[in-house]
Amino acid sequence: MSFIPFLSYVIVTTFTPGPNNIMAMSNASRMGLRRSFPFILGVGAGFLAIMLLSSYFNLVLYHFIPRIKVGMNILGCLYMLYLAVKIVRSSSQQRDDSTSNNNSFFSGLLLQFINPKVILYGITVISTFITPYHYSNFRLIGFAVFLAFVGFLATFSWALFGSLFQSFLLKYQKAFNIVMALLLVYSALSVFS
Repeated sequence: MSFIPFLSYVIVTTFTPGPNNIMAMSNASRMGLRRSFPFILGVGAGFLAIMLLSSYFNLVLYHFIPRIKVGMNILGCLYMLYLAVKIVRSSSQQRDDSTSNNNSFFSGLLLQFINPKVILYGITVISTFITPYHYSNFRLIGFAVFLAFVGFLATFSWALFGSLFQSFLLKYQKAFNIVMALLLVYSALSVFS
């Protein structure tokens, strides 16, 4: 296994803007890092589940990917567009709403199962870099945990950024919300390119 290309792909893919990172940053900028942590943990748990599923069902999914990809792309895009609308419509009045539906553990977990970026990432990274060289349960689980940890770090980093620049982001909240919504729309549209 070529470790440098593997690590490069993992870091670039997990740290670039996507629904997980954008939602984590948006939640942390509105409610702070501590109150957005349930969402971040949900993303991490869902990410781990997707990586484990990708490890063990890679060959089956790879056979059916032409059929699954279209449906997952449409569902994922619709959800990302829904999140974009929610971000644009959010206001500073929602800042103290720690029970917001898009800031819960369940919301972060569910996002992974309809997030085409994570699903395609899991299938791609595992089929390209892991399963051709590693077959044991111990190694597959180890790689899944490693990939989930890197995904958690990426989401946490974006949330930390949102939290650290909270006052700045609140001052320019409308512009920030529009930019974050546009990034989500871009993420949704890039699925089909």
